[in-house]
Amino acid sequence: MKKQLFVLLGLGLLVGMSAYAQTVNLKADVPFNFIIRGATLPAGEYTIQGLGDGPAIAVRGPNPKANTIVLSQRCASINAVKRSKLVFHRYGDRYFLAQLWVAGSGSGRQLPKSPREMEVARDYTVQDAVLFAALR
Repeated sequence: MKKQLFVLLGLGLLVGMSAYAQTVNLKADVPFNFIIRGATLPAGEYTIQGLGDGPAIAVRGPNPKANTIVLSQRCASINAVKRSKLVFHRYGDRYFLAQLWVAGSGSGRQLPKSPREMEVARDYTVQDAVLFAALR
């Protein structure tokens, strides 16, 4: 009986962990240049993919110079999002990738503010620019 209880508990943990580890795998056409980790990436088609169950996210763009890996943190919403989306912080004409959300989930990935974004934020009021993405 004790062994069955541990097996059921273990299975429950595995199911819970896999549901918690939301896989990011998005494709989006970004119509403007944007900044990640201080680097300006050109407008174009991007694929954004979580690397395993950890915080690393690969961003692949229209050319090899537009590829980067960035660390992210989990963020949550009260309700599950209906459509996959990328959220950019906009300061004047500068866009910084801030969050990634996958349709059907109440959890997303948030990128920490870079020193460059914090510097720009002193001079501008932040506005969010939302870009819908397709699941890959």
